[in-house]
Amino acid sequence: MMWMRTCLTVLCLSLLLAACGQGDKQAATGNPPAATATATAGPVAEGAVPTLQVQTLEGKALALTDLRGKWVVVNYWATWCGPCIEEMPELSALAALRQYIAVIGLAYDEASPDELRAFLKKHPVTYPVARIDMYEPPRDFGAPNVLPATWLIAPDGRLARKYSGPLTARMLEEDIARLGGPKPG
Repeated sequence: MMWMRTCLTVLCLSLLLAACGQGDKQAATGNPPAATATATAGPVAEGAVPTLQVQTLEGKALALTDLRGKWVVVNYWATWCGPCIEEMPELSALAALRQYIAVIGLAYDEASPDELRAFLKKHPVTYPVARIDMYEPPRDFGAPNVLPATWLIAPDGRLARKYSGPLTARMLEEDIARLGGPKPG
């Protein structure tokens, strides 16, 4: 039974790594990261109100309900995912510069909390980060098919859009404007 779980873990990580590497290939060809992100369906359908309660690496409890009234970007990432690392500064700037947007980073990674803290010292962000259990991810968000994976939650708490692949701040701001939020800039 243990060997099956190990094999499944290796298979899942291999698939995620392969998918993560596709963003690197597209970046190498000159296509911007935004071109690789696509809207997809997830465990929670658009328009539904997902729940999320996590403990940040700083030890603080954080729930989506705490952020009602803001556009919330929930972003799955991993320390070994190149496109994830590339989009982190954009998400960080977005969270810092736009008061109507909050970002939550969810480390979909087997790294320990101490390893994640060390990683974030080298790649600092302005938003809270929580480590999630890869074998029991948050029910309403599930396990991602590709990293990075991002969900955009509207101010009323409803899922507005889900993305697979790397994003830019501009792409998120344009989608927020299309969905009735403030215009970029």
